[in-house]
Amino acid sequence: MKVKMLTALFALSLSATASFAQTGASDGSRFGHGEDSLRCLKNISIYTEYVKTNNFKDAYGPWKEVFTEAPIAQVGTYTNGAKILRALIATEKDGAQQKKYFEELMQVHDQRIKYLDVLNTYVKTPATKASIIGTKAHDYFTMGCPDLNTAYNLYKESVDSEKEASDYYIMIEFMDASSRKLKSDANHKEQFIQDYISTSGYADAAFKAATKEKDQQNLKSAKENIDAIFINSGVATCDNLQEIYAPKVEQNKTNLDYLKQVIGVMQLLGCTEQEAYFAASEAAHAIEPTAETAIGCGYMYYKKGDMDKCIEYFDNAIELEQDPIKKADYCYKTSVVLFSKKQLSKAKQYALKSISLDGNNGKPYILIANMYASSPNWSDEAALNKCTYFAAIDKLQRAKSVDPSVAEEAQKLINTYSAHTPKDTDLFFLGIKKGDTVTIGGWIGETTTVR
Repeated sequence: MKVKMLTALFALSLSATASFAQTGASDGSRFGHGEDSLRCLKNISIYTEYVKTNNFKDAYGPWKEVFTEAPIAQVGTYTNGAKILRALIATEKDGAQQKKYFEELMQVHDQRIKYLDVLNTYVKTPATKASIIGTKAHDYFTMGCPDLNTAYNLYKESVDSEKEASDYYIMIEFMDASSRKLKSDANHKEQFIQDYISTSGYADAAFKAATKEKDQQNLKSAKENIDAIFINSGVATCDNLQEIYAPKVEQNKTNLDYLKQVIGVMQLLGCTEQEAYFAASEAAHAIEPTAETAIGCGYMYYKKGDMDKCIEYFDNAIELEQDPIKKADYCYKTSVVLFSKKQLSKAKQYALKSISLDGNNGKPYILIANMYASSPNWSDEAALNKCTYFAAIDKLQRAKSVDPSVAEEAQKLINTYSAHTPKDTDLFFLGIKKGDTVTIGGWIGETTTVR
């Protein structure tokens, strides 16, 4: 009787345990219940130890059980799972098995996105869907890439969303994928250029915001790689932009957003003398006048030889622009145009205005120095005219002091103009010696020191 009772109790116990046991996948719990939860925790412990020793082959089995049975157990299921599958793909010789691992790797990213909201509650720094898509793009692109368009679309979705928060290697790979797509699809030219403009901008913004040296180095390398991919693509020419945009500008004369995009790209790449740039600027200016469209129209009239209309539009751009740095640049550009037409006094006024808006730019100082050197004669005394070069050198020295990026150019000009300054004997007969001041007359109106 006792034996029968014990047997009955044991059977009841087993039945109760079996009914209580349930996987996380089936009941929505984190680890499951009963025996299933114990098995889940044991498998996590086993595969985690294997991963620590890079024994990915033995880690695969217990990891796969956790991945299948307890999808919300921990974030490590996905980060470690990707690590395991990448290693198995890299070492697998059998093509069919390698393909199976690749498909499972894609499933890792998809399943993580599916349960992302819950998984993010376990960590201090939540992941974004776009960042996981970026990692999926990386694995898709580097671990097989059965379809380039799929890889490109994954990268684009991620980078368009993450922007400067994108991982540096994702930005590089996105441009690489876009470049490869370009080689197989000539219609991708315009989008490739836009991909470069946006990705390059994100890399710049991320670099400026980075505080750690390692991040700065990685982002600097990313920017260099992105630039190299663009340059080596063969697309980065003004003739190509003209060919791409000319017919589309004509078709989009009332599409302000598209016209602004064309103007921005062509300005950034220095293609402001192409007809497509002029046409886009004029069409956009007619819809919504801005500083950028005004500058474009100004260049158009400059090319046509209509200086009055050119300066009118440049002045319009200066008036419309709110950013002092851009406003300073427009003043500088206006000065360059006026200098090219020998309107020196007016050119100097715009250069000085540029300096007043952006004192850290050495280019306007160099421009003024070249103006002085181009028209040094203001006196009947040849030696006094040569003193004009002292005034030019003053501006060049100032350029060096405020803007290290122009120091080399400024120094070369200093060396050149120093050869034209008057000799001591030339000034002796005028009662002038080193250390004396001389006021340069005419439109220049500068006081300089003899050295």
